[in-house]
Amino acid sequence: MTEDHSENAGTAGSARLPLEGIKVLDLSRVLAGPWATMSLADLGAEVWKIENIDGGDDTRAWSVPSYKGVSTYYLCANRGKQSIALDMKSPQGLAIVRELAAKADIVVENFRSGTADRLGVGFKELSAPNPRLIYCSISGYGQTGPDAGRPGYDFVMQAESGLMAITGESNGEPMRVGVAITDIVCGMVSTQSILAALYERATTGKGQFLDLSLIDCALSLLI
Repeated sequence: MTEDHSENAGTAGSARLPLEGIKVLDLSRVLAGPWATMSLADLGAEVWKIENIDGGDDTRAWSVPSYKGVSTYYLCANRGKQSIALDMKSPQGLAIVRELAAKADIVVENFRSGTADRLGVGFKELSAPNPRLIYCSISGYGQTGPDAGRPGYDFVMQAESGLMAITGESNGEPMRVGVAITDIVCGMVSTQSILAALYERATTGKGQFLDLSLIDCALSLLI
């Protein structure tokens, strides 16, 4: 199953978008990763989104509101992308992912630490035939350290970072920010990091591994 949410940039005007010609393989789901790849698509990159063959991205079913049976949450965070549904755990699905990665400039994933390597789509596997690859890994607590294996959720990050303690009434209980703010900020920081890596690659000719975590991004909000 394939699906195209992209539009021809030329229809909006003659100006060339800065990331035209850049290809992104999006292995992420829900929000932090999809937000980053959405922003790259907005800047002109061609984004290939890989979705679970059984139902697609989790957020497709997050309704209401919805449009033609698909949640507007999903449509917003995945605008400008081309989707393909496959089973990465199957030999055929894995082969397709690796083939796309060999053609990509950027890979974005937000699996729990160690999962991408276990699936055979980690940085070492995908960058071996493509040394120019920029690989952005987004997780709750980063790829190393005592909490690396823990899953990351926005409301947990808001609580653990102390963000809830400075939100709400001064004499009230800690309060969660109404949107998934740590996911959104991590998506923004991921985009910033990817753009910096692209700039460096123009000089060195080499890609690199980017390790982004929700908890780091949440803590950065407390400045």
